[in-house]
Amino acid sequence: MLSWTILIVAVCICAALILNLWRLMKGPTVSDRILALDTMYINAIALILLYGIYVKSALYFEAAVLIAMLGFVSTAALCKYLLRGDIIE
Repeated sequence: MLSWTILIVAVCICAALILNLWRLMKGPTVSDRILALDTMYINAIALILLYGIYVKSALYFEAAVLIAMLGFVSTAALCKYLLRGDIIE
């Protein structure tokens, strides 16, 4: 039962990733593209966590934490660059 649920959720998250990729390519403004990239990080984290649950391994949870940290830092840096035009003050 759990394996079917994980499969259905993974398909839904993959569909969300495809829609995020479309928004990343087609987005009318730069801020829409940054938001789509941030959402793609979150969806990738969800897929990694689902796979970790499926194979019953804790290693994937640590990888998800690393990706979450990188996603946060990169989104903050992109937003700061968008607002000020310079990352380092």
